[in-house]
Amino acid sequence: MKMKYLDKRGWRRLLDSTYDEVLTRFNGEEFLAGLIYMKKIRSPLVVPVVDKSVKVVDKDYKWLQILPKERKYSITVMYDDHWHVLQYYFDVNMAHYLEPGNARRKDIYLDVLALPDGQYELVDEKDIQRALKNNKITEKDKDEAYAVAQHIMDEIERDFGQFVELAAHCLGELRKNMK
Repeated sequence: MKMKYLDKRGWRRLLDSTYDEVLTRFNGEEFLAGLIYMKKIRSPLVVPVVDKSVKVVDKDYKWLQILPKERKYSITVMYDDHWHVLQYYFDVNMAHYLEPGNARRKDIYLDVLALPDGQYELVDEKDIQRALKNNKITEKDKDEAYAVAQHIMDEIERDFGQFVELAAHCLGELRKNMK
């Protein structure tokens, strides 16, 4: 498992950025939301998402990272330089630490990617299998990660709009606090 910080400290692709965060509540649940504004990057990043090539890193792109206190996954909503949503990236995690200035998550390799229209796919299965083979995780950890990923995909199928609403709420709270 890898510890990942919401402010992307140490990410070599990012040469200059700002980061703001806020603790917020939505529908009775507690979240830490962080927004990275990419001012200067080493190089753009284009990734495959549901059989499409999507540029997710470039100058003036933004990433909204949402860390729920009680869920076993986090969400990164990626925006272009005009605030158009590019993708929703769901990371399956074993733990979240909602500490302002030091927010982080314990990532367990498995992810679900979704396009703004709700199409989705499960990714990084080779990574979780490799982690199991190398004794970085247990069989129980792997099974739990797959169960969480299945829950995410079920929720996308059931009501993708809930994630759109959550992202809009978190972005609104961040914008209020940035003024």
